[in-house]
Amino acid sequence: MQSDDTVEKFRIDKWLFAARFFKTRSLAAEAIERGRVTVNDQRVKPAKVLAIGDKLTIRINNYQYDIEVLGLSNKRGSASVAQQLYRETDESREKRELLAARLKAQPQPFYTKGRPTKRDRREIERFISNQDDY
Repeated sequence: MQSDDTVEKFRIDKWLFAARFFKTRSLAAEAIERGRVTVNDQRVKPAKVLAIGDKLTIRINNYQYDIEVLGLSNKRGSASVAQQLYRETDESREKRELLAARLKAQPQPFYTKGRPTKRDRREIERFISNQDDY
């Protein structure tokens, strides 16, 4: 039997960083604190010890990942190594692809370069003053 000192602990914030869901460990810890990551449908703290077979739900921006932990690691490796640490459900993958297609189909906002011209400024002021009349 091994003592607790020799057994390596796999914290969820380190694992999310190693699995390349977040660019830094602090971003992973912040997402966990804000409730964007759940383990087995339970909110957890960043120091929660992760085990193989745990089900994670991760929300990043508009996307949601439903995954199962297949491997444990505290060290960030290549993307191919990171993908071996988890398996995403087919339903989750389909939802993300559908959402990505919807977002891509939306018209992109048109932005002009730099600050407004004198003509643009006058139109903005005219628009604002007309809004105040109502």
